[in-house]
Amino acid sequence: MSDTHIILDETAMAAAGAGNVLASRLIHRAHAEAGWHLYAPTCVLVEADRARPGTAEHLAALPGVTVLDLDLPAALAVAQQQSWAGAHTEYAAQPTPDRPDGAIVATTAPEQWAGRPVRVLDLAP
Repeated sequence: MSDTHIILDETAMAAAGAGNVLASRLIHRAHAEAGWHLYAPTCVLVEADRARPGTAEHLAALPGVTVLDLDLPAALAVAQQQSWAGAHTEYAAQPTPDRPDGAIVATTAPEQWAGRPVRVLDLAP
């Protein structure tokens, strides 16, 4: 069985802060179950914190949530798009040596990912 890798987008971070049950379950699984990995891209944390102050600190402090740095390859990918948060999420969801199948984007707004090269997990109630 392969590992499950999930990237939180801005809407998923806001949903987690607002008590969304599905987002809470993802956070719990990433902490409690082997093979579940949950990621928070740095640019997404910034945008989520602007929308709801305290979100970045809260999510970054949770065990089981890995904050993805804005390294040079990510910065170059982000520079090509309008939304830093969306670009960092899309970049983080692509396959890497650590995540050969890429990652799934958790969101409450799946329509914003239509036509983009990512798999989506809808957390909308």
